[in-house]
Amino acid sequence: MTASSPFSTRDRFLPFRPGLNTLARSQGVMSRTSRRLWELDSRSFERRVRSNPLVILPIGALEAHGPHLPLGADQIQAEQTALALADRVDGLVAPTVPYGSAPGARRFPGTVSLTMGQLETHVTGVLSELARSGVRRILVLSGHGERGHMAALREAADETMQAFTGVRIVVLCDYDFVYELRGKESPASDGHAGLLETSRVLALAPESVGSERPVVEYHHSPFVPGSPTPDDWPESVIGDTRPASAELGARVQAYVLDRLAETVRTLLPA
Repeated sequence: MTASSPFSTRDRFLPFRPGLNTLARSQGVMSRTSRRLWELDSRSFERRVRSNPLVILPIGALEAHGPHLPLGADQIQAEQTALALADRVDGLVAPTVPYGSAPGARRFPGTVSLTMGQLETHVTGVLSELARSGVRRILVLSGHGERGHMAALREAADETMQAFTGVRIVVLCDYDFVYELRGKESPASDGHAGLLETSRVLALAPESVGSERPVVEYHHSPFVPGSPTPDDWPESVIGDTRPASAELGARVQAYVLDRLAETVRTLLPA
């Protein structure tokens, strides 16, 4: 979606109703009360920031997720989770950073992988501008959890906090919590685009999920540098997706939101 698009993140996951969204904005219905930072006018933003709200910065990735999930699966999950969390904690959601560092899946068609340095520089700029604008509590919520990607986000947060005293930033991936359910709601070996992720996307954006349900074993050792070979990882999926369901995805999402709300209360209190 380009910067000139009139449609919000939410609009992309709802049936299109001509004129409704544009009319609502023209009447100023959402510009003062929305949790979406991009829908606020300048003065409404200024007033909201005075109350020290939590601002959530979703981070996505454009990355292959097998033959059944969209390239933007990480973005979809991060955005939907950020909006739901904002409702719980009375927060605001900043526009998503849609690209990440995903070298592990780079050989699969459609993956766009930034270097760690490129990602760190961009996110540092976004966080620094939020801090300059008066935001003091920020949750960087990534839908992509690759180690280098998360390291770049943490470096960006650290640099921002050093430059702006009084700003508190927490960096995490929602899959830090999703994978707490491995061995309970899925096999312990479940991973990228596997049972848990497929189920979660079925719950959040069912229209984006294809009909195939791949089964893929992952053999790349974490002790071997570099990306997995085609023999180690033949398709951009880890696990058996055949039992996936929206019902399982809803349970996973509810668990993630509970853990996120708890984390915000503990690490980013007002």
